[in-house]
Amino acid sequence: MSCRSRLLKTGISCILSFMTDQNDLPAPGRRRALTSLLAAGTVAGTLRLTGRARAADEPPKEALTSHGHQPSNAHIEPADQPGANNKPVIRTQSDYFYRPSIHFSPPTGFMNDPNGLIFDGQTYHLYYQYDPTAPYAGRVHWGHATSTDLYTWQDQPIAIDQTAAGEAYTGCVVLDRNNVSGLFPPRKPDVPAVPPAATTATQAAVQALAPELRKTTSDTPYAPDRMPALGPNESAPFGSVYAPPNGAETHAAPPALSPMPGGLVAIYTRATPQSQTQYIAWSPDGGQHYIDYDHNPILNIGVNSFRDPKVFWHEASGKWIMVVVSARAHKVLFYGSIDLLHWMHLSSFGPAGLFGVDYECPNLIELDIEGEEKGSRWVLFVSVNPGGPLGGSVTQYFVGDFDGERFTPDNTVIGLTDFAKDSYAMQVYDSMPDNKAVYFAWFGNWQYCEEVPNRSWRGLMTLPRRMSLRRDEMNWLRLVQRPYGLEAFRGEKIPFKVDRIAAQSGVQVALPTGTAIELLLTVTVDERSNPQPDGEQGRAGRFVIVFSNGQGESLSIGFDAFSSQLWLDRGDLHGFSQPFFTERFSTPLIANSRRFSLRLVLDACALELFANDGLSVATALVFPANPLTTLGLQATNTGATIEELALYPLRKTMDRPTAL
Repeated sequence: MSCRSRLLKTGISCILSFMTDQNDLPAPGRRRALTSLLAAGTVAGTLRLTGRARAADEPPKEALTSHGHQPSNAHIEPADQPGANNKPVIRTQSDYFYRPSIHFSPPTGFMNDPNGLIFDGQTYHLYYQYDPTAPYAGRVHWGHATSTDLYTWQDQPIAIDQTAAGEAYTGCVVLDRNNVSGLFPPRKPDVPAVPPAATTATQAAVQALAPELRKTTSDTPYAPDRMPALGPNESAPFGSVYAPPNGAETHAAPPALSPMPGGLVAIYTRATPQSQTQYIAWSPDGGQHYIDYDHNPILNIGVNSFRDPKVFWHEASGKWIMVVVSARAHKVLFYGSIDLLHWMHLSSFGPAGLFGVDYECPNLIELDIEGEEKGSRWVLFVSVNPGGPLGGSVTQYFVGDFDGERFTPDNTVIGLTDFAKDSYAMQVYDSMPDNKAVYFAWFGNWQYCEEVPNRSWRGLMTLPRRMSLRRDEMNWLRLVQRPYGLEAFRGEKIPFKVDRIAAQSGVQVALPTGTAIELLLTVTVDERSNPQPDGEQGRAGRFVIVFSNGQGESLSIGFDAFSSQLWLDRGDLHGFSQPFFTERFSTPLIANSRRFSLRLVLDACALELFANDGLSVATALVFPANPLTTLGLQATNTGATIEELALYPLRKTMDRPTAL
């Protein structure tokens, strides 16, 4: 099975890394230094240092903590506890009831951070942190799914295993089109560019590499609806769920990449209790499997909280850039390379922004500015856990400039990607058409993600979101997020025409059962002649959107016209309760404005809100004990004009058993 460790190849595993001094002064001629670095490797073979250089940013070892047998994280990994995976997991109705139909979720087991997001020219790849053996964090592998539209996903075999070298933590995938890494073997002239249908080059490569890959069809879990109800035993600690008969599961391979010298390369963190180092691996088959480089790690600063590399090609400086965190030191480190194997430390950023315990999952991307201003700015995203203002995990961002070596923020202001608390560890897609900035985030929070009521699977992804920047009414550049490509999955509009709602009244419509829905709404609340406090009615009127059922449960989103603030209240749902499961959230919109717009997606346990065309966003898990069957619109002590109202069912895209 895939959780079994593979033997490591023997060999030297030191790295060649150059560090700046403690002041991170810009060093002249970095391009020459990088070129010389590669030349030295070419002349002298694979050059290695017997020791290692200590980074100026590195925290003292006594400041680092460890969870004993686990890698150093702010979150404990229950699945790494001895015997944890021998506990039987019993499917319940919750596994179907809370399973989303348009958001990606794993077949079984536990999923968290998105990894290796890349569009290879034909196929979107979604890799993710994955424990295939239990619905708890730990025993981390890279799960994998592919899509041609970012919504309809085909499960693929596990791409990177946990091995004797450690768990496979978060990382990225890039397209090494010209084989600058030298990891890909030369193509034989007699091998056709498009393999024949009978036996493809990919199949031949996988068969030839099978002993090293240690892959069989049993590496892929059953979907919950196909799981035999068998209990655990010595040879199958999780029952037969993860050991289907040979050939029982098949995988549609993604389309082959165009002929090129190179291919897909993964750069990721190998994690043990003693160390976190950066590894590189190459794929012989278009991203289905990855083979570790013989001389890993490629980057090692000798600490156990150094993780989550995100690599991209920086055209202006002509080199690869790696953004990675020294988690406990609260620093983002920038490295440069021209061959993906040898890395030079360029600069560091932080500590900055929220305090928190660990910095994680950094992303750096250039985003377009909307409106007349045009142009672009660089945005650095850093996830923090725990330490969010509402508790647990959160993602912050900084707007500034990047010159190929150093990120410089425009000011001391930080932004948060979300005003709720269930969006974390976002990662931007690499090689998107027209350089679109599209990302997935993990839909969860480390404070309660392993306790939610669904049991045979845990974890889901947000909708794919496209990003840009826009100036708000105070002239601050702020992040804008919108669902990407969702319109293609709308069904026939649900009849619900309303132009006005009078004070102290409301309207309702029945919702389709077990179906994801999308609501588009633009409202202006009337002026109130006497804006004095009026109990729960609000001083200047409130407009409320309510999802409810006959059992007395409700999920509400409301706008207070006096303060121009939006709220989200999941506290009247009865399917899940936990001390850290915050019930209410709010955010300011446009000061002194009585008008707001909202785009809302509700999909089983997943709620996403995009207010004022994506300027304020909320991502929240919701767990009603019974289906929400009615949508209501209500006005309190003043009326409201409905300028736009559209309600759509969303076509199911995930081949998973749901409440339908």
